[in-house]
Amino acid sequence: MDSLAAAPGTGPNTSPLPVLRKPRARATFEGLPSDRAVVMGILNVTPDSFSDGGAHVTADTAIAAGLRMFYSGADIIDVGGESTRPGSDEVPEDEEQRRILPVVEALVKAGALVSVDTRRASTAEKALDAGATVINDVSGNLLSDEMIRVLAERGAYYVLMHNRGDSKTMGSLAEYGDVVEDVLAETLAVRDRLRAGGVADEKVILDPGLGFAKDGEHNWALLRGLGRFTAQGHRVLVGASRKRFLGELLTSGGKAAPPQQRDAATAAISALAAAAGAWGVRVHDVASNLDAVKVAARAKA
Repeated sequence: MDSLAAAPGTGPNTSPLPVLRKPRARATFEGLPSDRAVVMGILNVTPDSFSDGGAHVTADTAIAAGLRMFYSGADIIDVGGESTRPGSDEVPEDEEQRRILPVVEALVKAGALVSVDTRRASTAEKALDAGATVINDVSGNLLSDEMIRVLAERGAYYVLMHNRGDSKTMGSLAEYGDVVEDVLAETLAVRDRLRAGGVADEKVILDPGLGFAKDGEHNWALLRGLGRFTAQGHRVLVGASRKRFLGELLTSGGKAAPPQQRDAATAAISALAAAAGAWGVRVHDVASNLDAVKVAARAKA
């Protein structure tokens, strides 16, 4: 049977799959759009992520959500099994892998290009075995030598996101002289470790790490200074989706807008980031952000 009719997600206690379609030819990184910014859809298979924790805690519901993103036009699906919000608790490696590997396998089988959001080399290696193409790592300055080894041996694409400390300590480390120059310098220092470990520059995607060891003003400064990152010769990914600094901007009646009410602001940032030369945006709502990057591309044409 060449349809996805037998895919999980159709049981009585699960969310229904989107309209089922024939699997597409497997997407490749080299086949990503070059005439606009790419859209990376966020798929959290976690109970505690800040925006959608608990929405996709089973493989069935996560696969269904990933397929909806894929059919909505996401260029990459970024699957994560551990919340990286400030203050979150670590998840054991085996549990992280139990959550994400069936999802990765199913989405790759459907033809999607898959990224995996993980700090762990063992999870990265197993995800690559399952068909993932990109490793999206929030470790920042704590990048492990073992992760570098896996990347070099496997030739995987790697999102190098700036961060200081871990989920428990990052908030206390958000102090900078010039945030743009400091973040860039620290990011390039980690890039140099990757180079020394045998990871090719063309495989490295830079992410300034909005919200990670940053306060709201730091995030806005980094967005204004995005050109300093795009000038380094690497692809640049921007992840602003539904983050706290957008909720603070949209405060009404003394209360910050909740995450699900930040999608319009996210799309605005996606358009601005794309116009500033970002290679991609990482977002929760695929459709609105795909529209945004298309508008940005057309305005530049």
